[in-house]
Amino acid sequence: MTDPHLADLRKTYAQRTLSEADVLPDAVQQFRVWLDEAIAAQLDEPTALTLSTVSAAGQPSSRVVLLKGLPEEAGFLFYTNYESRKGQELSAHPLAAMNFFWPGLERQVRIEGRVEKAPEALSTEYFQSRPRSSQLGAWTSPQSQVIGSREELEARETAMASEFGAQDPLPRPPHWGGYILRPHRLEFWQGRPSRLHDRIAYELDGTAWRRSRLAP
Repeated sequence: MTDPHLADLRKTYAQRTLSEADVLPDAVQQFRVWLDEAIAAQLDEPTALTLSTVSAAGQPSSRVVLLKGLPEEAGFLFYTNYESRKGQELSAHPLAAMNFFWPGLERQVRIEGRVEKAPEALSTEYFQSRPRSSQLGAWTSPQSQVIGSREELEARETAMASEFGAQDPLPRPPHWGGYILRPHRLEFWQGRPSRLHDRIAYELDGTAWRRSRLAP
């Protein structure tokens, strides 16, 4: 049964438009334009994205991670624990989807592609640039595994802090590092009135991007 308190929540999108003439020929460069505009607008967490992976049984799962780079303007870089659920699923099925939603600009971007591990040197450089507490956290947490309590996790952190002493920066854990999603499809969505939203999709055709308009 429809919940009227939810069903009646709606907003008319009317800030901007999006046409084929507005976008660049290269999909990743166009994403950079929109990301820069989201940052300039001082939106909350403009680099946050929903990352979706799939299990061996075909069960999708999603979580929010942060974009940390666009290496060579040809990929989307993020970091995580390789032994986490998403890491295990990417190891088995190295395909993923990303979704950026910027409600302050009434925009979203959908991205699909193949995922590969980032170079180790890049992962180490970024890991050691993080706050020391975050470095320690990566050593502490067996991400996605069942733990007995919060106290158990805090005890692990205390033990790790004692083990590393005053060492700074810490070495990068072998189970932690970056992934790069190499996109083959991007879709740019701009909210419009009457739910007749603008949607421009890019599909990789060899080394060039092919653009098309999609019905909302």
